[in-house]
Amino acid sequence: MQPRDLIITARRTVGQGRKGKPRQSDLKRALSTAYYAMFHALCRNCADCLVGKTMPNRSQTAWTQAYRAIEHGYTNRQCGKKTIDKFPSEIQDFASKFQELQEKCHSADYNPSFRLTRSEALTEINSAEIAIKKLQASPSKD
Repeated sequence: MQPRDLIITARRTVGQGRKGKPRQSDLKRALSTAYYAMFHALCRNCADCLVGKTMPNRSQTAWTQAYRAIEHGYTNRQCGKKTIDKFPSEIQDFASKFQELQEKCHSADYNPSFRLTRSEALTEINSAEIAIKKLQASPSKD
């Protein structure tokens, strides 16, 4: 699962560039997809750091196991200010956006009265994309 592909899907789902009012279900799905782009970026980053980035130098089984080991709730707790404050600002920004977007994703998925506009959804998608790029650009040691 490529985070960039999920960002593209989120933009397509929200109807970026289209006229007319989008359905709330499309806006909510796009918001959730942006969150999952961040989640999969983190999974990929962790697996790459633990097992290795390149296919010839890594066990695919081990890489997949490391990728799948990331759990949403635990990750959210580890992204808290007290835990993450010793990391560079790019990692802190990712962690903060991860927590924020996970909360909005839960609202979009489980709160029937939650509403958002296309502009709000696009803002969240763009913020997720920026946070992912910052994470990907961070040194492996961090």
